[in-house]
Amino acid sequence: MAHHGLRFGIFLAPFHRVGDNPTLALRRDIEMIEWLDHLGYDEAWIGEHHSAGWEIIAAPELMIAAAAERTKHIMLGTGVTSLPYHHPLLVAQRFVQLDHMTRGRAMLGCGPGALTSDAYMLGIDPTTQRRRMDESLDAIMALLACEAPVTVKTDWFELREARLHLRPYTDPHFQIAVASTLTPAAPVVAGKHGLGMLSLGAGLPGGPEAMAGQWRIAEESAAKHGKVMNRRDWRLVVNVHVAEEDELALRQVKIGERLETAGYFEDALGRPPGRSEDPLREGVASGSTLVGSPDLVARGIERLIRLSDGGFGGLMFRAHDWASREETWRSYELFARYVMPRFQRQLDMQTGSYEWAKANRKTVFSPNVEALRKAYVDAGKPVPAEFTERASGARDLDMPPKA
Repeated sequence: MAHHGLRFGIFLAPFHRVGDNPTLALRRDIEMIEWLDHLGYDEAWIGEHHSAGWEIIAAPELMIAAAAERTKHIMLGTGVTSLPYHHPLLVAQRFVQLDHMTRGRAMLGCGPGALTSDAYMLGIDPTTQRRRMDESLDAIMALLACEAPVTVKTDWFELREARLHLRPYTDPHFQIAVASTLTPAAPVVAGKHGLGMLSLGAGLPGGPEAMAGQWRIAEESAAKHGKVMNRRDWRLVVNVHVAEEDELALRQVKIGERLETAGYFEDALGRPPGRSEDPLREGVASGSTLVGSPDLVARGIERLIRLSDGGFGGLMFRAHDWASREETWRSYELFARYVMPRFQRQLDMQTGSYEWAKANRKTVFSPNVEALRKAYVDAGKPVPAEFTERASGARDLDMPPKA
C-alpha cells in the first residue's frame, strides 16, 4: 500500500431495484469499480446472493475476474462468499486461481449466508449455517497451509487426502476476512484463525457503539488459539453519500433510500433484525449513516475511530443506488478529493509547507519585492507604486502585481 492511514473502498452487495435493467446494472458495477480504481480507492468487496431480486450477483469471483482485467491497483474481494453453499476445496481452489490471475489483488470474504431464502432453496437448515461456516473455514485454512494432505468428514462435506493444485501467489495466502453483524459468532471465528473482520453491523442502529466489544471478542478468541488480531485487517461497512452541502446530499438520496428500504428490506425481507423503519434518518442521527458535506462525513469517520477504542484499518461504503449514477459517482469523487486525504496523511506536508510560507511571508519573501523593484530601476523604468509602498512597509500585498 503506497499511502499511510485508513483504506477506503466499497461493499458492493449490490442493491439494484427490481425493474432496473439487470444487464446494465452488472455492467455499471464493473464501470464503477474502474472509476474507484481511477480515484485511488483501495478495495471493492462484491457480494453473493441467489434470491429476492435485488442483490443480483450470484458469482462474485466472475466479477472479480472481469474487474481485475480493467483495473490496475484496487484490491478485489468477495463480500462475501457464503461458505455453507460451497465445498471448501472448491472455494480454496477458486481463490488460489484468482490470487494468481490478479497477481495478489484477490481477497476472500467469508460469511454464513445472509438470505434465508438462499438457504431454503439449497435445502440448508438456517440454524446450521454458522457451524457450517466454521467447519468450512477450518478446512480452507488447513488447505492453504500447503502442508499435510487434509482429511475431514462432516455431515455436509468430505475431504480425502485433499491438497491444493497450486500454492497461493500471495505469501502465505491471500487476505481473508470474516463478515460480522452484531452477534459474537463472526468475531470468535475470525479470532480462531487470526483473520480480518468486515463489520457490517457498524451501519446498523447501535452498531458503532457495539464495535469495540466485537473486536474484544475477536482478540479473546485469538488469544485462546495462539493467534493475534491486527486492527489493520478490520474494516467497517457503513452507508456514505457526499455532496457539496449537507441538505443537498440528503435530497439526492431521499427517494432512492426509501425505495430500497420499503421495497426490499420491508416488503421482501420483512425488515431483518437490527434494521430500523427509517434507517436514513436514524442512521444520520446516530452516525452509522454518513450523508452530507465532506466536512460532516469526515467528522463522522473521526467519531467511528473514537468509538472503535483503538482504531480500525478500513472504511467501506455500502454501495447503493440511492442517488442517480452521476450524483453517486460525484459522491465518490468528492470523498476521494476532500475526505480521503485527511485520513491517509496526504495533507500534513502540504499543509505544513503552506502554513510555513504564510507565517514567513514578510521575512522570507520580502527580499523578492526588493529584487523586483531593483529590476525596474536597473532597466531605467518607473517603479510601480505597489513595489515602492510595499518595500517601505506601507502595505502588505500577498500577490505580486498583475503585468
